[in-house]
Amino acid sequence: MKRIFFSIFALCIFLAGTTLSSPATLLAAHKANGSIVHNTTSSLGLVLLNSTDGLPHWGQQVTFNVSTTATTQPNVSLNCYQNGVLVYGAVAGFYPSYPWPWTQVFTLSSPSWTSGGANCTASLYYFSGKKTITLATMSVQVYS
Repeated sequence: MKRIFFSIFALCIFLAGTTLSSPATLLAAHKANGSIVHNTTSSLGLVLLNSTDGLPHWGQQVTFNVSTTATTQPNVSLNCYQNGVLVYGAVAGFYPSYPWPWTQVFTLSSPSWTSGGANCTASLYYFSGKKTITLATMSVQVYS
């Protein structure tokens, strides 16, 4: 039951993170494992919103500083793992017309991630037709 809930929760977050779900957008998202790394002027930086020690911890909130010349509609995904198991996944658009700007704040917890640290990867990407173009990635160690 917990896995089904998490799967539905992750799907809802994914759909909230994409713009209107056209077939091209869904196909591009489906092919995310075959992402292409594209060389442009892009940067992705972690911003800690409520850390007391300068490190990200479970239950705290983070966002990202995003800069790119490659697209006007950049997105960020954040996936976190404990012992190789995905426990958190979220996406958000980082552009002015993004319809769900509150999702740009990532709370480091989920129904599957109830405590402890995790190894996370953030990716800056955009959709180009049927392809997902990855501009930058960064590792984020989240502490207990």
